[in-house]
Amino acid sequence: MNGTEGMSRIARVVVADDQTVVREGIVMLLGLLPGVEVVGAAGDGEEAVRLAGELAPDVVLMDLRMPRCDGVEATRRIRERYPATQVVVLTTYADDDSLFPALHAGARGYLTKDAGGEEIVRAVHSVLSGEAGFSPSIQRRLLERLSEPAPAASPPPPGTGPAEPPDGLTLRETEVLVLIAEGMSNQEIARRLHVSTATVKTHINNLFAKTGLKDRAQAVRYAYAKGLVTLRTE
Repeated sequence: MNGTEGMSRIARVVVADDQTVVREGIVMLLGLLPGVEVVGAAGDGEEAVRLAGELAPDVVLMDLRMPRCDGVEATRRIRERYPATQVVVLTTYADDDSLFPALHAGARGYLTKDAGGEEIVRAVHSVLSGEAGFSPSIQRRLLERLSEPAPAASPPPPGTGPAEPPDGLTLRETEVLVLIAEGMSNQEIARRLHVSTATVKTHINNLFAKTGLKDRAQAVRYAYAKGLVTLRTE
């Protein structure tokens, strides 16, 4: 099946990139694919924030290195002012100094510019479904980075550990959190636990409320920080 088939709605997208040729190329590429409608294009972060307010897009495809207001700051402003608009980073850079500030600012997806059009569309619809929109290489890098020990972290008090759910989570909420960290969608979690997707969403809402998490990317970081999951090696 084509990766863009089965999408139930057209996602309204703003493209933000300071390079005119790149920006116009992305707009043209997305215009050829089903599932998205480009409603605006911005040449810098300031314009991206303005268009997010004026056009109320579902998603902003955000470059990171831009004049006046970079992509990280623009992402932060959009997520604070217009929480209904999601941000998917689309950039040349995949290093930690680019990836993690963008995620902390509220980006729900992260792709590099070698991504194909259908991969971009999938990421857009993933974040609209409450899932993360990472390319495979970014997801591997994220998991590798999160699995590294944190030297400055204090050891847990004696008698505590991942066997005891943190922050008042129930065992089922903890189980859902672990499956999120393993990259499962709501539908996959529902099949694994033999429950409805509505029940999974309820568990996710509850565990987000208890932990203060805002999105699935933060949930992945949280699960690794609490020792609930570890990186699997082949």
